[in-house]
Amino acid sequence: MATGRFSNGMLSTDYIVQFLGLKDLLPPYLNPNLSDHDLLTGVTFASGGSGLDKQTIEATSAMDLMSQFKLFEDVLKRLNKSVGEVKTRNLIKKAVFVVGVGTNDMLFNAYLFPTRLIKYANNVYGYHDLLLKNLAYFIQKLYGRGARRIIVTGLPPMGCLPLMVTINSFLPGPNWLKRLCNPKQNQQCEAYNTKLSSKVHSLEATLKGSKIAFFDIYSPLLDMVQSPLKYGFEETMKGCCGTGQWEMGPVCNVLDLTCVNASKFLFWDAMHPTQSGYWFLAQYGIQNVLPYVTS
Repeated sequence: MATGRFSNGMLSTDYIVQFLGLKDLLPPYLNPNLSDHDLLTGVTFASGGSGLDKQTIEATSAMDLMSQFKLFEDVLKRLNKSVGEVKTRNLIKKAVFVVGVGTNDMLFNAYLFPTRLIKYANNVYGYHDLLLKNLAYFIQKLYGRGARRIIVTGLPPMGCLPLMVTINSFLPGPNWLKRLCNPKQNQQCEAYNTKLSSKVHSLEATLKGSKIAFFDIYSPLLDMVQSPLKYGFEETMKGCCGTGQWEMGPVCNVLDLTCVNASKFLFWDAMHPTQSGYWFLAQYGIQNVLPYVTS
């Protein structure tokens, strides 16, 4: 199914809007055929490759978060005209916002091209603080425009992403040419998530009337990697697309061969899960996160 995602189908947010009975797929706001009626049940402003650090945007040419925020402000203007300001305020107040960002920042600026870390004396934990500062600012901007129910996803176990597994397999050491997770990178992602969870609680306490929840995607993804049979997976160290070792995003296209059965793979490409992987993540969020922000 062609959905325009960096996957073979639906993402977790698509499954969530299905669960809520809103629509089958979350449409991009920039779809020229999007109607005002479509805005009432949700849209996505996501831009593949985006991040919290301007250096990430320079590397990927993605739309930065503030540009995405301006699109949200466009939605407010359209809704004010179509349904009125009162209904718009109530709609935004009850809407669930999902903010998923940070992985590209770590990928490009901490792991692939770590020149950014020079500013932090090669200390990745100091870089975490920059990302969290920018993320907090973005959440405050959303709150200022009426958002009250916000879900913030953490980092995945990046040391287990197929691309990182490939890179790590070429590093000198006892695991040379072995496709294994990088425990150091995973620990760094855990540390970021701990800080993020604390930041989320702090923001919620500060922003009156808000319900802001941390969505831990690290734990369920790591469990899928370590216990694949429990989820029906046969391959968790390679993606379904191409060699499965390095192709990601737009590099995975119609010119690439794919695996026979993507549902047996946790990852679609070297960075992004298959829709099967996203389904399990969505179920985790629906059970453990969504009830809090919607109660």
